[in-house]
Amino acid sequence: MTHYFLGADVGSTKTHVLIADEAGRAVGLGESGPGNHETVGYEGLSAALEAATRSAVQMADLTIDQIAGAGFGVSGFDYPSEKAATLDAIGALGLRAPIEAVNDTLIGLVAGAPDGWGVAVVSGTGCNCWGWDRDRQRQGQVTGGGLQMGEAAGASELVQRAVQMIAYEWTQRGPATQLTPALIRHTGTKDVIDLLHGLSEDRLCVNASAAPLIFEVAAQGDAVAQAIIHWAGRELGELAKAVIRQLNFEALEFDVVLLGSVFNGGSRLITPMRESIAELAPRARLVRLQTLPVVGAVLLGMEQTHWPITPEIRAELQRTAVKRNT
Repeated sequence: MTHYFLGADVGSTKTHVLIADEAGRAVGLGESGPGNHETVGYEGLSAALEAATRSAVQMADLTIDQIAGAGFGVSGFDYPSEKAATLDAIGALGLRAPIEAVNDTLIGLVAGAPDGWGVAVVSGTGCNCWGWDRDRQRQGQVTGGGLQMGEAAGASELVQRAVQMIAYEWTQRGPATQLTPALIRHTGTKDVIDLLHGLSEDRLCVNASAAPLIFEVAAQGDAVAQAIIHWAGRELGELAKAVIRQLNFEALEFDVVLLGSVFNGGSRLITPMRESIAELAPRARLVRLQTLPVVGAVLLGMEQTHWPITPEIRAELQRTAVKRNT
């Protein structure tokens, strides 16, 4: 009898559910909307999971009772007090298999680090950082609370920083920057006064989708845009260093897995991050995730049944998950 495993990546913008067989071959992938309880509530989390799971099960031509083990990475699951409600939302799927639920950053770590431990840093719409020690006995984390908690350097924070620099130019508090005409074009406003007035009255919204503009302007030589990206890289390094201290990784050789679209900005962002981390943990290796984060959730599901995860199974799962997503 073939064993099947389910993994779910419940995000703030979308939810993926992946089903794979015991050899690591992806047989079903479903997608639905956001499931972060902080924005859609636990009913929304349950609904997103149900929709994506239904699609994945149908694609795999299976029933939910054929799932042997399941792993869930859940955005917004940051504190132990949220575990019971999170498990209740997952329970609506009707799984009879052993399961594990963790913050979604950790499934990215499991997917990207060959031995399933180390540190993972997310820089997408927002930012986050979690880690697991070698024996999975201890976790390290930041709050995931963004600027309120002094944790910056997701796309939203980069754009907010860019708006501040535009305001600084207009008030002559800071230097001129090509971010100003770039954001004027992006918003369709008349001039910088129209832009700033619209933002101050919430008639305009410049959100995370504008972050690529900062990298474009930096590539054209703008010193202000370059400084923002350098600042973001250092900030991401500081998040990693906090978790490294919590887990006493300073002297170890380990992986720091990079997750999220902002890392598409490349070396301009990653180099200052690497330099920051090296100040504390010089043997840390920065690794970009090359597959879907939901792969880590499937591996977590396999671990719940003590299924032996070989390098071949891991490689097949990584390869076929990406293929299913194309």
